[in-house]
Amino acid sequence: MLKYIMVVSIVLALTGCTQETQNKFGRAVQNWTGVNGVLEVYAGNKLVKRFLEIDKLTTAVSTNGNTPRPYRFGYGILDENLNMVADKREKKVYFEFSDYSTSYVFYTYPK
Repeated sequence: MLKYIMVVSIVLALTGCTQETQNKFGRAVQNWTGVNGVLEVYAGNKLVKRFLEIDKLTTAVSTNGNTPRPYRFGYGILDENLNMVADKREKKVYFEFSDYSTSYVFYTYPK
């Protein structure tokens, strides 16, 4: 019975939140549980970079924390040979890319 009351309470609390608050909560849960994300960067129709095992992409914000910047960043394993496998010699790197000029696809890769 206590579990049922807790679930109902959480659902009611979330439905009373704004959409942005719900999104922040969802990202927090996602960050805690982790995501096996893949980021592919394209030059025209050609795949030029791939990053594996990304847990999240973050939108940069201004120094005062109110204004979003036009780029995103994260950490992932650089798939140098583009084989969709994190080989032993491939390392985790920091990356960032422009939201305006970079053609990219970000998705969850089901292993």
